[in-house]
Amino acid sequence: MPTYTVTTANLSLSAAQKGQIAEAITAAHHAATGAPAFFAQVIFRALENGEHFIGGKPNAHPHVFVHGMIRSGRGIDVKQKLMGEAADKVRASAGVGAEDVWFYIQDIDAPQMIEFGRFLPEPGAEDAWRKAITPEKQSQLGKAGVRVL
Repeated sequence: MPTYTVTTANLSLSAAQKGQIAEAITAAHHAATGAPAFFAQVIFRALENGEHFIGGKPNAHPHVFVHGMIRSGRGIDVKQKLMGEAADKVRASAGVGAEDVWFYIQDIDAPQMIEFGRFLPEPGAEDAWRKAITPEKQSQLGKAGVRVL
């Protein structure tokens, strides 16, 4: 499951903005990689005033940082498409300039991740893995509006 952590500095996002950003990152990940949308998760963190420094100096200007951890095996073209599309939508939703959104992707090999109690499959082998998610977990996710199968 790709995990994207969105950290804001000197900026407070509303629930609506967070929803827009989460949807944009999820849609960009799905469109670029073909991975099922339900795989993507987005976590938000806000830094307190005085916790963001650039060049060793306090920064008071709003910034958004997106750190994505995804399965390895995708080319730079796929990753740059994902990042470019998502960064543009994050910028628009957060109301900041393009230079104030910093986006990072980190590749992790599938055998180095456990999600839903099992090691992740290699890209392209998600169907069998997904079908093995217990009915209880599928029900739990369904109640939250997430469609697994």
